[in-house]
Amino acid sequence: TKYSCVLWFFFLQVLNEKKLQEVDSLWKEFETPEKANKIVKLKHFEKFQDTTEALAASTALVEGKLSKNLKKILKKIVAKDAHEQLAVADAKLGGVIKEKLNLSCIHSPMVTELMRGIRSQIEGLITGLPSREMAAMCLGLAHSLSRYKLKFSPDKVDTMIIQAISLLDDLDKELNNYIMRCREWYGWHFPELGKIITDNLTYCKCVRKVGDRSNFASSDVSDILPEEIEEDVKAAAEISMGTEVSEEDINNIIHLCDQVIEISEYRTQLYDYLKNRMMAIAPNLTVMVGELVGARLIAHAGSLLNLAKHPASTVQLLGAEKALFRALKTKRDTPKFGLIYHASLVGQSNTKNKGKISRMLAAKTALTIRYDALGENTSAEMGAENRLKVETRLRLLEERGIRRISGTGKALAKTDKYQNKSEVKVFDPSGDSTLPVVSKKRKIQEVDEQDTEVAVKAKKFKAEMK
Repeated sequence: TKYSCVLWFFFLQVLNEKKLQEVDSLWKEFETPEKANKIVKLKHFEKFQDTTEALAASTALVEGKLSKNLKKILKKIVAKDAHEQLAVADAKLGGVIKEKLNLSCIHSPMVTELMRGIRSQIEGLITGLPSREMAAMCLGLAHSLSRYKLKFSPDKVDTMIIQAISLLDDLDKELNNYIMRCREWYGWHFPELGKIITDNLTYCKCVRKVGDRSNFASSDVSDILPEEIEEDVKAAAEISMGTEVSEEDINNIIHLCDQVIEISEYRTQLYDYLKNRMMAIAPNLTVMVGELVGARLIAHAGSLLNLAKHPASTVQLLGAEKALFRALKTKRDTPKFGLIYHASLVGQSNTKNKGKISRMLAAKTALTIRYDALGENTSAEMGAENRLKVETRLRLLEERGIRRISGTGKALAKTDKYQNKSEVKVFDPSGDSTLPVVSKKRKIQEVDEQDTEVAVKAKKFKAEMK
């Protein structure tokens, strides 16, 4: 029996079959090109017309598919040597060849060792190709194949989400720094404005439009501020305690306000982009925990597929790894939630039920993640159903309608009816009196008169007793 080995579109024929039986020592037969030529020889060589054709053929081989060019070549070999066996490195590809061409294929550890030896001595087995030219061809094909995998990778959308959420967090930090600097800088000139206008974006728009505080009296900012606040700002500008600044200082402050407004607008645009991406790749996860929390979970895990491999307990504690290991080391209570704490359902629950809700939410979230990563359906119905279940559970916990298991089945826990017993206190109007308060100490004259009356009554009582 003869063996043929396919390496891309090079077909090599085995010359010495007995030496292939010794798998452990087969590598010794490929130490030099001369030894290798005694084991195998070139039988057929098919040249690619261009890089595109080579890329298509190599991609099909990587995916375990049979390309048209390879099918034609194999048909020629089958017509000539139908009794031969074809050694293949990929068992999946061998199954496809056997099914479509009815050609006997073999895949074993011996074939793996044979392929490794052929790859090490490929330049000596295939003559007529300079080593430098072959290296350039292999490098070009490797780059093309890598670009193809990146272009058509199903994980590339995960990369976009990870980059978008990271940039969103960076923009929030930069915006906070810029706004603090703007308020502090312009506060030296008009400190009262910061207390009147609390919204940061409105503050920057107002400063950019007016500039110096003396211009507030003649400026119309009704398109930025409501009428009441506009009147308060104009009144405060007339009696402001701020220092005078030069026109150059105002120009720099206005330029900083322009930066804040541009970054804020870009942040809004980036958030919409992230929301659309999340609804496209993970609609059920987005419905369960929101686009921001879902994107942070994906970024923390590395990709949606990696996140789908995590159990519910890991999803619950993602982002709290330091607290978890610190608690295990000090033998204290472990944390109950990580990034999932920022989900709206956990925020709606009270402090007592946050742990229970986060645990249930993590279990349902793990199901939705696997459905998004591995399922073919792109609807968000499953996420909506699971969210409804968590909301129902939350409502039961909040209403204290926790079910207990008894001998007769499930029954509602019996609780006494709550009655609010409140005492209504009446206001004492005497406390509001402005009249002078009479001293409680009795005068000396009144005390003497009372003592005299008591003495007279005592004498009368003694006379009656006699």
